[in-house]
Amino acid sequence: MSSHPIPLEALAALLPRRARLIGVDLGTKTIGLALSDVERRIGTPLLTIERKKFTLDAQQLIAEIARHEAFALIVGLPLNMDGSEGPRVQATRAFLRNFSGLNATPFAFWDERLSTAAVERSLIANDVSRAKRAAVVDQMAAAYILQGALDRLASIGAQISSSDTPIL
Repeated sequence: MSSHPIPLEALAALLPRRARLIGVDLGTKTIGLALSDVERRIGTPLLTIERKKFTLDAQQLIAEIARHEAFALIVGLPLNMDGSEGPRVQATRAFLRNFSGLNATPFAFWDERLSTAAVERSLIANDVSRAKRAAVVDQMAAAYILQGALDRLASIGAQISSSDTPIL
């Protein structure tokens, strides 16, 4: 398995009919995870991994992939607002390069700009306390990332199936 991400369109072609995906929000202190249903319609917050060191973090991620029989990862790519890549993108790519040496699960990137901000706004609007927000924001950001990719995958699937339909 290479350490290169798969474009979402290519991942769509590889996906089995019923397969879960895990959304990953890779932060400096935590890793938020979200899980899709097997029909890949809804991304649900799963858990937050407190980062310790790479090997331990990777082992926890591998355990979640196995536990939920996930086919692939959708990893948030923390681009700068202007679309450029900064140190956080480099750290994300380095993590996945190293992770790919330990685990062959395919992964695709999803632009995560504004995901944490959107989740924070939603939690504040729903009057969730600061302490509770801190506990769930990473896994909810992962769900936000995953949901964006799931919606795009559904759109790709609809385009593929409509192109397979003969015109009468």
